[in-house]
Amino acid sequence: MAMPLTVLSAATVLAEATDLSQGGLITEIPTLAIAHRLAQHLRRHWPLETPLTLIDAEHHSTSLTLGELAELTEATCPLQLYVPPPMPEALVQFQRLIDVVRELRHPERGCPWDLQQTPTSLIPYVLEEAYEVVHALQEGDKGAIAEELGDLLLQVVLQSQLAEEAKQFTLAQVIQGITDKLIRRHPHVFGDLHLSTPQEVRAQWEQIKASEKGSEESVPLSQKLQRYARTLPPLMAGMKIGERASRAGLDWPTISGAWEKFYEELAEFQEALLQGNAEQQTAELGDLLFSVINLARWCQLDPINALQQTYQRFIQRLECIEARIDRPLETYTLEELEALWQQAKAQLATENKPSELPTESEEA
Repeated sequence: MAMPLTVLSAATVLAEATDLSQGGLITEIPTLAIAHRLAQHLRRHWPLETPLTLIDAEHHSTSLTLGELAELTEATCPLQLYVPPPMPEALVQFQRLIDVVRELRHPERGCPWDLQQTPTSLIPYVLEEAYEVVHALQEGDKGAIAEELGDLLLQVVLQSQLAEEAKQFTLAQVIQGITDKLIRRHPHVFGDLHLSTPQEVRAQWEQIKASEKGSEESVPLSQKLQRYARTLPPLMAGMKIGERASRAGLDWPTISGAWEKFYEELAEFQEALLQGNAEQQTAELGDLLFSVINLARWCQLDPINALQQTYQRFIQRLECIEARIDRPLETYTLEELEALWQQAKAQLATENKPSELPTESEEA
């Protein structure tokens, strides 16, 4: 159902401090000076990029933004101004973020640090923010999740701003590209195809993806795996490489083969350590780590999550030790530290032990 159009005179809008929160038509704008005053008034509630329609005394309409209205120097008065219904709050705030980033990159008024950045200099921040989003999600902290998602979104907007300045692509093209891709790859939602299971959806996605990128039948497997090694963090790349190689038949028939490979690589690493060749030691360490990743894949375990949990356990035990001691860690002997470590380990195990359900007799 269409909303009724609000029609107010310029004098009413200015006198009653009306914000036109749902948009409307402002009539009887006698001069450009009054039009400028209206622009200043509307800026309190509307972003500068808000599209407006100006109608002059000869009934000619002109499209312009609120920011342009504030600087308008010529028009046949009296005027009328159409203010469209507002954008959803999310879009308003998104546009505000874009404006802020654009200002940070302004060659004269901008921030020296932001002006110094390049697409490649920002890579560490993209990775850091992505990992912090993951951590916040794992912790389940709603406030932290919202904050970290904002930090990650900043990296998207900032990279797009740099690309626009270099005349490569715009943020609008980035958004349009992913929106079009989602529509193309979900024909069961935006088309007539019927799919009922996540497995069917995944298979359809991969089929459409392959057709969009062209046949990869002639592309060597090594080139496909190189993309993982080049673009993903090492542990994630190892899982992807192992999975893709397995689909091509490069895998053991049972998990026992993966265990044999692990022990083989462990022995070769130990031998390399005895030889003292740093380059060979590094190579064998890599082979050993890859064999552990393959074991995790066979066991359907996530090595990234496993390693993160290990880090947290280590830090928690250290926190327990620091709460017990009254002098610097380095003043304790190894034997004393080992005893403290075992105490912390036992304490945390007790604290984290799930409580047992009461028996019927206990409940009675």
